[in-house]
Amino acid sequence: MNLANRISVARIILIPFFIAAIVYSRMDIALVLFILAIISDGADGLIARALKQKTELGTILDPMADKLLLISAYICLSLANNIPAHLKLPAYVPIIVISRDALIVLGSVTIYFIKGNLKISPSVSGKITTFFQMITIVSILVKFEQSFIIWNITVLLTVISGIDYVLKGSRLLNENHSVVKKAA
Repeated sequence: MNLANRISVARIILIPFFIAAIVYSRMDIALVLFILAIISDGADGLIARALKQKTELGTILDPMADKLLLISAYICLSLANNIPAHLKLPAYVPIIVISRDALIVLGSVTIYFIKGNLKISPSVSGKITTFFQMITIVSILVKFEQSFIIWNITVLLTVISGIDYVLKGSRLLNENHSVVKKAA
């Protein structure tokens, strides 16, 4: 377990504290924990590259920590009764965010079983989407009055990146199908 992986594990450990802060109306603490998680997300990647500590475990832990944090945040901020109505996420936002992630996981598992391997690498649209998903959470925690604009941009980007991942997955599966046809 190297330093980068320990940072990812620490980010996962922060999640229940983040959830508790929202449940107990401590948005200030939730904001600090969320910002710590964002910083640690960047730090673990930098450390892994700088110290040449990229591991297979890290390629699973890092995105898992990100997704667990974001899914928890989106669910909490749509269900919490202690958030002003105009800042509370409408149900369609977490549904779209979580559905995209579920689709990506399902597609990845399918590709892995069909092809026998899978190289996980986020797309540019995926990285931009994750950035906006994080900014959406921050905007709500700081009580930014125009948060609805940010979360609607996030929804649009989430749909676009979801379509992008589906198209990339389809191409990967078609490459496999073409190779099988040529061999036959």
